[in-house]
Amino acid sequence: MKTLFLLRHAKSSWKDETLPDFERPLNRRGKHAAETIGRYFKTSAIVPELILCSPAERARETLNLVLKASRWATEVRYDQRIYEASAQRLVEVVSQIDNDRKVAMLVGHNPGLEDLLLLFTGTTEVMPTGAIAKLLLKATKWPTAIEKRATLDWLVRPKDLEE
Repeated sequence: MKTLFLLRHAKSSWKDETLPDFERPLNRRGKHAAETIGRYFKTSAIVPELILCSPAERARETLNLVLKASRWATEVRYDQRIYEASAQRLVEVVSQIDNDRKVAMLVGHNPGLEDLLLLFTGTTEVMPTGAIAKLLLKATKWPTAIEKRATLDWLVRPKDLEE
């Protein structure tokens, strides 16, 4: 069995309207949410063996803050295919994960992440910025993950973690 975490980037800033979408950074709320997510991962003892991340600024910044707060020393790969990806493209990315990795994380964007969650689980869920979903894949090999389907173990939104 494989475990796949889906992490949608935290809230981005629209302050500078001249920036291309790819270069939009996080806003203050997004930075706070990413740090909260990282602390959640640290206290829950969850550590992925591989993180595949969109190279867009807001995804990179989210991941960097999560890594700092969680204190993970996990391998990170930035993959251009994740930016503006459809669910089918994300399936392609997931299917190429090395089989020796049991737990992986995908850091990306909507609507691709919500569509991927639906494709794998048959469950429609809203993934606001900063949301994390844990999918338990019934496959033993990443290339067959979509054929074997998955179950949604949990979905956490940043507001769920606020005290």
